[in-house]
Amino acid sequence: MTGTKTDSTETPVAEGAGAGPRLVGRDLTLGYDQRTIAEELNVAVPDRSFTVVVGPNACGKSTLLRALSRMLKPTRGSVLLDGSDIAGMHAKALARTLGLLPQSSIAPDGITVGDLVARGRYPHQGLLRQWSKEDERVVEESMEATGVGDLGERYVDELSGGQRQRVWIAMALAQQTPLLLLDEPTTYLDIAHQIEVLDLCARLHEEEGRTLVAVLHDLNHAARYATHLIAMKGGSVVAEGPPGDVVTADLVEEVFGMPCRVIDDPETGTPLVVPAARARPLS
Repeated sequence: MTGTKTDSTETPVAEGAGAGPRLVGRDLTLGYDQRTIAEELNVAVPDRSFTVVVGPNACGKSTLLRALSRMLKPTRGSVLLDGSDIAGMHAKALARTLGLLPQSSIAPDGITVGDLVARGRYPHQGLLRQWSKEDERVVEESMEATGVGDLGERYVDELSGGQRQRVWIAMALAQQTPLLLLDEPTTYLDIAHQIEVLDLCARLHEEEGRTLVAVLHDLNHAARYATHLIAMKGGSVVAEGPPGDVVTADLVEEVFGMPCRVIDDPETGTPLVVPAARARPLS
């Protein structure tokens, strides 16, 4: 197999409503001001997948994620969640189903880690449902899962970049949505914490059945963790499918302009991209 070309009420979105993938982008034209990033872009996120979007800088990866999360309104086309256009959904109802970790997040001045993570529970609050022991439990578990359990009383603006990133991920986890979008979740993290975060994402997918969509820059991380890979270039989907079908030497050179070899990862058997060696001058 080769990669393929390719409501306004408070009622929560029903899981699995209708047939086919829950989250779909149809005939999307996306851009900023007068600059168009993508045209007639079609994407369907497989249910309960760990989908990773890869591609060179400025190819439209983060723009696509912003559109799928309603942070960016398409110029044309629509994003459908369970068959309904997300543009017409109530904000709280959407936030109980679809969570987003954006690429750059700014915390309010003077907020503690515990208070920021607790904000992930906001979509679950209402006139008849205030803060509960269940909310407390979810916040604590989310902080422990991301390794920030001992930072609850610290101010977010005192933390390192890597610590702040893990706090934002904890807040996204506390939202407890069945679909979670993550835009470059390993930004600012050293290699050990990158693996910890990606392992956490894999557990959320495998053990809790969540659908994850992440933008990653590291192609080898993408190939190791993704169950479904989407490769983009110039605002278009060049190929998509299981990493073993998508990640080939020809595809990497076409998308990234990088000659390479693709071998089996000795740890996982997934594709491992080895860049071609630089030609050395003759002595």
